[in-house]
This record gives sequence, C-alpha cells and structure tokens, in this order.
Amino acid sequence: MLANQVCSLIESKRITTTLAKARATRSLAEKMVTLGKQETLAARRRAISVLHNKTAVAELFSSVAPAMKDRAGGYTRIMKLGPRSSDGSEMAILEWVDYIPVARKKAAKGDAPEVGASEEKS
Repeated sequence: MLANQVCSLIESKRITTTLAKARATRSLAEKMVTLGKQETLAARRRAISVLHNKTAVAELFSSVAPAMKDRAGGYTRIMKLGPRSSDGSEMAILEWVDYIPVARKKAAKGDAPEVGASEEKS
C-alpha cells in the first residue's frame, strides 16, 4: 500500500489520504528521493524493487529528485484537512515541498484554430 501511495505522489505531485497513511507514506517517499539523488544504476534498481513501478521510478529520477537536489531533507509536507464526513477519519494532503503547479496556457481571443492538412484540400 505504501509503495502505491508513493507512486501516486510521484506521478500526481499531491495526494489526499488519511493522516496516518500520510505519515507512513512520507517516510518511504523521502527515502526514495534520497535514492533518486544518488543517480546510480544500483539506486535505480533499489527504487524499482521497492516501488514495483518503472514509470514512477523514471519520473522520480528525471524530475522529482533533481528538483530536490539542494535540499538536505524534508522533501514532503503534510497539510491537515479535518475529519472526513463519513467516518470522522482525520484527512490530510501529502505533497512535495518544492511543487509548483504549472498553469495551463489559455488561447488568445484573436487566435484562430489552425487548419489541418486534411481540411486544406476541401
């Protein structure tokens, strides 16, 4: 379960879960970032053996770990959300500290959509 949570955190950069699971996931996620900062084949193989997800490990080594290169630790943050309405479990958001969401580009009002090659022949 923890490996799946860490893979979800790597892929989506932010997850919502219970506070207890977030605290347990944080430990494994920080260990994986430390492995990612080593940038060796042995570290990559150890990460794959723990996470069992090659795409998440590739993302970890290519974007997450290099972003944390100058940090000595404390790569994640837990923000409490309050109790869940159904069963009262304490909920939290687990995210990377240096995560900055990328804003999507909006199309300008005056720009016309480009005409494809198939439409030009008509």
